[in-house]
Amino acid sequence: MADYGASVYQGNGPGVIDFICAQHAKTLHHSHQVTNILIDLDGDRAGSESYAIAALRFRRAETLQQVTVWTRYIDRWSRRNGRWGLDQRLAIRDFDEVREVVASGDYGTGRRDRSDPSYAVLKDPNPRTNL
Repeated sequence: MADYGASVYQGNGPGVIDFICAQHAKTLHHSHQVTNILIDLDGDRAGSESYAIAALRFRRAETLQQVTVWTRYIDRWSRRNGRWGLDQRLAIRDFDEVREVVASGDYGTGRRDRSDPSYAVLKDPNPRTNL
């Protein structure tokens, strides 16, 4: 179960991945950082809290816009057949902003497909394909 709030997404895990990918496909660039991860481990179960910052750039009319979102993930995990999996996620949006930006350069190197330079050095940088 993934709960990002009634106005964003509430549903199953594969559904939230599809929703997020569709949203990101509308952007020019995006970057995410997950920080300050706290984990409470209890045998084959765990709980965690992590902070996430996401920045997404897109064009609106003739202006370059950036939305930045500061979120906390409250997660429940379990180990099944020797593998850890996410059972439940509650995403708490602490705050966000949308603003006009002026880019300082052209960021044409990174890609969100197999032409990205990471594929040259990593077995598979997209763990979703390993599910």
